[in-house]
Amino acid sequence: MIVDVVTTILGGAFLLRFWIQIVRARPPFQIANFLIQLTDWFIRPLRKTIPGWAGYDWSTLIAAILMAVVSALFDTWLINYFSARIILFLVALSLLNWIIYGFMGLLIIEAIFSWVNPYSPIASFVRDLNRPLLEPVRRFLPTLGGFDFSTLIVFFLLQIVSRTITHLILSNLI
Repeated sequence: MIVDVVTTILGGAFLLRFWIQIVRARPPFQIANFLIQLTDWFIRPLRKTIPGWAGYDWSTLIAAILMAVVSALFDTWLINYFSARIILFLVALSLLNWIIYGFMGLLIIEAIFSWVNPYSPIASFVRDLNRPLLEPVRRFLPTLGGFDFSTLIVFFLLQIVSRTITHLILSNLI
């Protein structure tokens, strides 16, 4: 249980750090400092063997995958059944769940900031992180009565994707 919590937190932090690079977001100093302190101890040794390529630090993504592998190995150790197929499926499920729940959390944070303090530096940072998800929906769904429902639509789509992927992966395990 503790291993799952630690690997989920670290895996999510590694994925967030990679996503910040992809969208070229500029995090506020406090968030950047927190992420660096939380993840740099693991990223620095990896960066020596896994070079950056195409402008991205691939060691952060590899670190997230390694956290998913550790979580899957621990889970299979607990049930005392080691199988490469099960470990592969659990790694894929962990990574996809971390990504989907991370985006869902960012959408909730953006919705809260839009009501509380929409001009905060953190609010603009979260908007930058969510923009690639929300822009395609905003192109097709106009603002209705001054309300932007794209966040709600994307949130529900992420839930559907999460449940579908979980069902598909677990049905292949059985």
